[in-house]
Amino acid sequence: DHHINYGSGSGLQDRVAFVQNDPSQYDASIRLADLQVSDTGTYQCRVKKNTVAVHEVIVTVEEKPATPQCWVEGETVRGTSVVLRCFSR
Repeated sequence: DHHINYGSGSGLQDRVAFVQNDPSQYDASIRLADLQVSDTGTYQCRVKKNTVAVHEVIVTVEEKPATPQCWVEGETVRGTSVVLRCFSR
């Protein structure tokens, strides 16, 4: 029906669009721009020509980790062991 249902309060209105200008030409793919962690969820594509076909896709958006902080514990003496520690939020 040339229609995208954004869901309630999803904030997707300005970031979702059909890939092709005319989805009736057998490509109803959508593009989701500027992915955010809150976009994680189940998306459904419902195509209706003579019959209705429905397909669901689960999208998981993970947050990029912060730059790790690393340091050496112990003395760095040749022939001995050291411990390398790293931490990231």
